[in-house]
Amino acid sequence: MRAVLCTAIGGPDGLVLGEVESRPLKAGEARIKVHACGVNFADTLIIQGKYQVRPEPPFTPGIELAGVVAETAPDVTRIKPGQRVLGMMSHGAFAEEAVLPAKRVIGIPDAMDFTTAAAFPVAYGTSHVGLGHRAGLKAGEVLLVHGASGGVGLTAVEIGKAFGATVIATASSAEKLAIAKAHGADHVIDYSRESVRDRVKALTGGADVVYDPVGGAAFDQSLRCINWEGRMLVIGFASGHIPQVPANLLLVKNCAAVGVFWGAYLERDPMVVERSLATLFGWWAEGKLKPHVSERLPLAEAGTALKRLTSRRSTGKIVLDTGRG
Repeated sequence: MRAVLCTAIGGPDGLVLGEVESRPLKAGEARIKVHACGVNFADTLIIQGKYQVRPEPPFTPGIELAGVVAETAPDVTRIKPGQRVLGMMSHGAFAEEAVLPAKRVIGIPDAMDFTTAAAFPVAYGTSHVGLGHRAGLKAGEVLLVHGASGGVGLTAVEIGKAFGATVIATASSAEKLAIAKAHGADHVIDYSRESVRDRVKALTGGADVVYDPVGGAAFDQSLRCINWEGRMLVIGFASGHIPQVPANLLLVKNCAAVGVFWGAYLERDPMVVERSLATLFGWWAEGKLKPHVSERLPLAEAGTALKRLTSRRSTGKIVLDTGRG
């Protein structure tokens, strides 16, 4: 089968499309014929050896996929061959076929196509678990979303509205802000031209929950406009700068900095992920969630897809197509 290979730790230009052998199933595993793979910022980190999971080269990157169950180990009963599913992995999704624990495979709604399914679990799961399970976002609260046109940021805008929050979205251009507005943002801020702190205070007086996949200056500005008992969700560091939290500001505002590592729930508490996705599938069926896939690229262009993420030129999600139709 064909698979994207990271043969040495480094950048996206080092990825190659090669042939690898299928391996036999172990107990508890399933084999998936992959139709589409979601591309995530984590993929750009894992090939550089900068992610929490650090496989030894050669390995195949990719943490989410959608396809059809080809076979299951004899002890697997939760899914069956022929079923349309999505899957979540530590790595290995950028391939025509993937073998993974069956507990990480979930059936998708009949009406959901593979491109949408491949773009769904990581971004929507991160935002829903972060905003609901970790931050306890309530109707009527103010949610500030950074990187609001990106893969996870745009889902936070939609999920914030589904929770009944007032959503303020930040991005670096009018085009990106228009996308956030189209997905439900109540207010938008161009952080390249405006002070986030001043605009948030002028619009709503402050933010109750901050969703930050960017880090750096965005985090610092947010701490200065967060409300009493606010919650700062640390999602990631797309800016490349990991902020240092001034503990005195946490103290005087009685606010909290809360980490959100969605992938860890797959091992530590998978029911959190299952319940979350069940809710999200329901919201999708009701039309509350509208996944934005900005590009579909062939598997051979995985390196190009990752470069577009690191340059922050993409909006929503990029999906790789294996060519299965």
